[in-house]
Amino acid sequence: METMNEFLTRMGVEVSQGGQRRWPDRVKARIVAETLVPGATVNDVAREYDLRPNQLSAWRRMAKDGDLLLPAAEGEVEFAPLVVFDVESRSAAEDAEPTPSTIEIMTGSVAVHLDGATPAGRIAEIVRALGGGT
Repeated sequence: METMNEFLTRMGVEVSQGGQRRWPDRVKARIVAETLVPGATVNDVAREYDLRPNQLSAWRRMAKDGDLLLPAAEGEVEFAPLVVFDVESRSAAEDAEPTPSTIEIMTGSVAVHLDGATPAGRIAEIVRALGGGT
């Protein structure tokens, strides 16, 4: 049977000789996503990964603040740090005075500028692609 350190190493966590761990953002995001499944608790998920619940809660705060990009949800989740939607109808005032709009997505040293009419699905794809390697 594999040890906890072997399991974590296989996931991509760096475990030092002294037992200290370095958690990549993609692993943190995956673990945080597990806490968002209905019925899951922070304590149960933390126990599964040999984490302190307060450490996992800090990662959840990072995700809520948009500092940790979560994988696309497969079902219902507790919160969404980024909500993007297409506007189907506009008010008469908006139609009378069209204003140019742009969308700016920034991560690290990368900035993506999009036209305000970019569909929500495309924006979500770009956000996932930018955070997929972290």
